[in-house]
Amino acid sequence: MKTNDLFYLILVFFGCTFGCQKIDKIDKTDREVTRLTDQWEFQFQDTLENEWTTVTVPHDWAISMPFDKSIDMQEVLVLEDGERVPKLRTGRTGALPHIGKGFYRKTLQFSNQDKGKKIFVQFDGAMSHAKVYINKEFVGSWPYGYSSFEFDITPYIKYNKENLLDVHLENKPLSSRWYPGAGIYRDVRIVKTNPVYVKNWGTFITTPEITSSKGKVNIKTNVQNDSDQPKNIEIIQSIFYKNERVSSNTKTLKMGVSDQEIEMNLEVVSPKLWSIETPNLYQVVTQIAVGDEIVDTYKSQFGFRTIKFTNNEGFFLNGQHVKFKGVCLHHDLGPLGAAHNTSAWRHRLMKMKEMGANAIRSTHNPSDPSLVQLADELGFLFVAEAFDEWEEAKTENGYNKLWHEWAEKDLVALIHRDRNHPSLIMWSIGNEIREQNKEDGYKNAQFLTDIVHREDPTRPSTAGFNNYKAAIDNGLADAVDIPGWNYKPNKYKVTHEKHPEWKMYGSETASTVSSRGEYFFPAKEGKHKIRPSLQANSFDMDFPNWAQTPDREFKAQENSEFMMGEFVWTGYDYLGEPTPYNEEWPTKSSYFGIIDLAGIPKDRFYLYKSHWSDEKVLHLLPHWNWKEGQTVSVHCYTNYYKAELFINGKSMGVKSKNPSKLYDTYRLRWDDITYHAGEVKVVALNEKGEAIAEEVKYTAGQPHQLKIEVDRSEVKANGEEIVYATVSVLDKNGVLCPRANNLITFDIDGEGTIRAVGNGDPTSLESFVDHQRKAFNGKCVTILQSSKTEGTITLKANSAGLVSAEVIVSSKNSI
Repeated sequence: MKTNDLFYLILVFFGCTFGCQKIDKIDKTDREVTRLTDQWEFQFQDTLENEWTTVTVPHDWAISMPFDKSIDMQEVLVLEDGERVPKLRTGRTGALPHIGKGFYRKTLQFSNQDKGKKIFVQFDGAMSHAKVYINKEFVGSWPYGYSSFEFDITPYIKYNKENLLDVHLENKPLSSRWYPGAGIYRDVRIVKTNPVYVKNWGTFITTPEITSSKGKVNIKTNVQNDSDQPKNIEIIQSIFYKNERVSSNTKTLKMGVSDQEIEMNLEVVSPKLWSIETPNLYQVVTQIAVGDEIVDTYKSQFGFRTIKFTNNEGFFLNGQHVKFKGVCLHHDLGPLGAAHNTSAWRHRLMKMKEMGANAIRSTHNPSDPSLVQLADELGFLFVAEAFDEWEEAKTENGYNKLWHEWAEKDLVALIHRDRNHPSLIMWSIGNEIREQNKEDGYKNAQFLTDIVHREDPTRPSTAGFNNYKAAIDNGLADAVDIPGWNYKPNKYKVTHEKHPEWKMYGSETASTVSSRGEYFFPAKEGKHKIRPSLQANSFDMDFPNWAQTPDREFKAQENSEFMMGEFVWTGYDYLGEPTPYNEEWPTKSSYFGIIDLAGIPKDRFYLYKSHWSDEKVLHLLPHWNWKEGQTVSVHCYTNYYKAELFINGKSMGVKSKNPSKLYDTYRLRWDDITYHAGEVKVVALNEKGEAIAEEVKYTAGQPHQLKIEVDRSEVKANGEEIVYATVSVLDKNGVLCPRANNLITFDIDGEGTIRAVGNGDPTSLESFVDHQRKAFNGKCVTILQSSKTEGTITLKANSAGLVSAEVIVSSKNSI
């Protein structure tokens, strides 16, 4: 055994010995954390006509209200869309009444046992301009609706009496480019600690050295002494893996009445790496002891992994080359609105995982903290974004009003909250900011980059630039560590030639628009195509003036080995920004998503899956209900090399991938097919011409019956878990009726509720909270939520003249 190995084992042994008596298991805690979810009272606009109603937090006050064309109508010049004159936009912010004031109040109880403790209220986000009061006394404010923040409410508390927590919010007009949500739309907590405690987000964990035999862990801990005298304290830090302690260390010191950063180093034998395939997670448990008493226990998650960004070969995770197969995700949950739900986000990320995605960019603002936590758990790389706007305004009442006072505070809050997460690889300080057009625009970028380097020197800064030439000429691209390019696949090579030292990636790509199940012939590129139906082509060849198709980005990435990958705009449709129908009504949600607003995959899901996933894909489009004799296009999204098409058993020919033609590189196409009712079939062939896989579509008859499919049959009985139930309209043979728009009503019985409904139609103005929904192209969705009682949830779907459907979901205390 080498001498240094022997010393290492001795160090680990003694570190464990000194800490063993202090902590027995990972779930031990000496601080009290209480989520404030139930029994909030809410009032909209503070008028006599609006009475207080009881709500549950997270809460979005606008999502249940009717759509209105006049909501936040904007006569605006949108430079990012390539406009040269102002245009009147109606659905830009979702056409939901999110503008106005919202008031929340909740009664809190504190006993005499709480005297002498420190008591905090924490918000994961509140939209927006939050002002917090305790017993009518002003505590503090935080205007940026996406930021997490905390206030010390200890001085305002009355013990053994009722205490009133008031939260005042205001969403101003012309303050957003999309639907921002409204209300206390993320979690709220009360945290009680002893006077000597680890501050909120008070640990910064790094892994400066990782080998197969050991991993060094550096922990900087911010400890606060709010007692009235100095204290001799002992800090005990233990690292756990799957509830088993693998390392420990202690330090004793005398603390004054102040805060102090305490640095400690630990080592873990044979660390298990965090990766996309194996997202191994560790936990640091920090204990503060005064004398023989443990006065605080604080938990922090981290992982062992290395990241490397190169200018010629791309990105490396743990020494292995990884291409970003990323998606951008807005913060709303479609029919659920902006009210956060971890269960719904888990469902969304699992669909992205199924598609083959490996990276998430939180656009264009700090996400809920649970999103980066889910990225840790599920194995996604994560780019945390702070701002869509700096000092130069995009909207009249946007972040430009907050910039000078709040930019540093908001960015520091984001970094301190999320910097221990192994999934997080870059800090995005801005998206398409208009400082790109200013001669000295680089100054604000440098200001934010310096904050990133100061608060987290382990990760680079980045930003998404859409104004390619200006961002380079005025120094903005140089002011970030890694420039990201929005919609510039044709500029990758020339930029690399001129700036070979730059490390680059596609921060926003494609922006292809499509409507699920809507097909227009012939299938060809449609640049900013406007149709009377207000729908976009599901052949995935429609795009705005400034965007491209997926195929073009795929080709550019493959031809640019130095590029680190892409983040597609967007993984899911979201509320607001109904490009290309910004001036038309009724449109109120985006067309960009790979999955529609209700959560149903579009055809494009399978195009990305065929390119990104290792799973074999053979997806045929369009549906097979057309006018007899009509000329139609038939495409196949597949990672098979060649296939043969058959209509009613007659061959339409064999097509092979052809990299010399853009749209024959990633799909197989038969663009001049005469439609005949019956059966269309695609058969994948091997090199010998033998059939190895097939997909068939049939002409559907008249709507006859309903079918319900749920994403899971068991759910936790905690009052929060979500089940997605997709309802399809079928003919008597079980074939989907691809143009069905039947009105479907829902009845629920048992231990659950209908939380929301949707169908993915960007032109639908039906309420998200009604217990009915028209099918859009044969499908709609109802979103169920469990109660806090075990049992079953029975959902029934009915439609006039059709055979109804029923599904039963089990609700259990633990699953």
